[in-house]
Amino acid sequence: MTETELALMMPYGASRAKLYAPLLTAAMEEFGIDSERRQAAFLAQVCHESGSLLYTAEIATGSAYEGRKDLGNTSPGDGKRYKGRGLIQLTGKDNYRTCGAALKLDLVTNPKLLEEPEAACRSAGWFWRFKALNSFADQDAFGSLTRAINGGYRGLDDRISHWLRIRRILGL
Repeated sequence: MTETELALMMPYGASRAKLYAPLLTAAMEEFGIDSERRQAAFLAQVCHESGSLLYTAEIATGSAYEGRKDLGNTSPGDGKRYKGRGLIQLTGKDNYRTCGAALKLDLVTNPKLLEEPEAACRSAGWFWRFKALNSFADQDAFGSLTRAINGGYRGLDDRISHWLRIRRILGL
């Protein structure tokens, strides 16, 4: 993917395309996001989750995740410490631990590493593979894909808008 293509795909983050195009390309290669259909779905979700590459950390404080044992947030302060980060907003101590082990990064001790561009891209690719999201992308099951990422359909219209734009750019 070129810088120009990424700038068209994520117009609000066009100024970051030069930095992110090679990192996202490498993450897609590393994690098997290896067809245009898969890439369109992945990039559309990244576009929505990161505000077109503008955010690698959730804007909210993370206090809503406090005490969420289903996320591994069992100690006081875990909700804020392990709030959404990376380009797909990885959330919760358990996810940070599992992702960190896969990426060989200590994300439990250093959660803000996910805000760095390379780790933000790789964590999104890791999450995609970890959740087996290519299967949804291969079937164009975009609603189900969104639910698998988000736990619901929050922002579905925006995500679909990005997906359709990116599909056009990729010639799908």
